[in-house]
Amino acid sequence: VFTGNPYAWKKMLELKGIDAIIIATPWEWHKEMIISSIESGIKYIGSEVMIGITLQDHWDVVHTAEKNNAQVMMLENVCYRRDVMAILNMVRQGIFGELVHLQGGYQHDLREVKFNDGIKAYGGGVEFGEKGWSEARWRTEHSVKRNGDLYPTHGIGPIAHYLDIHRGNRFVNLNSFSSKARGLHNHIVNKGGESHPNSKVTFKLGDVVTTHIKCANGETILLQHDTNLPRPYSLGFRVQGTNGIWMDLNKGIYIEGKSAKSHEWDNQKDWLDKYDHPLWARWSKETQGAGHGGMDFFVIHSFIESIKRKVPTPMDVYDAAAWSAITPLSEQSIELGNETVEFPDFTGGKWMYRKPVFALNDEY
Repeated sequence: VFTGNPYAWKKMLELKGIDAIIIATPWEWHKEMIISSIESGIKYIGSEVMIGITLQDHWDVVHTAEKNNAQVMMLENVCYRRDVMAILNMVRQGIFGELVHLQGGYQHDLREVKFNDGIKAYGGGVEFGEKGWSEARWRTEHSVKRNGDLYPTHGIGPIAHYLDIHRGNRFVNLNSFSSKARGLHNHIVNKGGESHPNSKVTFKLGDVVTTHIKCANGETILLQHDTNLPRPYSLGFRVQGTNGIWMDLNKGIYIEGKSAKSHEWDNQKDWLDKYDHPLWARWSKETQGAGHGGMDFFVIHSFIESIKRKVPTPMDVYDAAAWSAITPLSEQSIELGNETVEFPDFTGGKWMYRKPVFALNDEY
């Protein structure tokens, strides 16, 4: 254990023989930790979601990984959610036809994550920053100072696999819209009273941020970031093609000519059972007790297997950069009055020639 000051982790990088490192720290540390790890000679970097704050951060990570032939895998666990993977199986078998429009996002009431009593990790008060604890100590400040889709990867990761992003397709441009900001202020007043000092804080983050992305192959994507208002949890997935549609919110699938009744939803269960991904069919027993319903087993398993086999990770630095860069790009679009902004090609044109590698079989 390396402790003593915020940079004690750099002493660990002085050790010899480290094959890989996993970064699970506040977002603002990720870029520096990734680059420092690579420059110390470590070839496999697993990072919790978000690899940078600014767009330049993302380019710095990409260029460092390319220069040192290092693997940077963002540990986006929703890519391995069982229903998400079954839908991937259906997409690859052409059940939905040619994909046209997809939706996803992060729709999760985080008010008791962003505020607590300084003792418990979740809720019990309206403190954040130095007086807060756990995520409230650092995460809430992003809602004060930034306005954009702050957490796009749970939605865009699976969508990127459905659309073969960086494997014959890419994001071309993006625009974002932000609603008014009311939810966090109201939460403080309701839980802490109008006299609480935090009731005077102005939050920049709109309560609901919607982002549209256009792809090179003509598909459109809608992402929603919704964390400041009362609501049940949902990632809001929708996969729509020329033959049919899946929506996770109503747990429904409709395939023209194959669904039980015309213009009526099938319960998704029969479809998901039939197209259960080979990874889940093989490893479901091993997922028992793993975090987030088993997703965490698969994302760590794939990272470790890549290291053991000395092969590229199934989600690479280009994926990490593009998924994470949605945040600064959405901030830029909103700042410019919802203008459409160009999406950078982190692959430098290689997206046209690369082939899919994610979850092609039951190995990892």
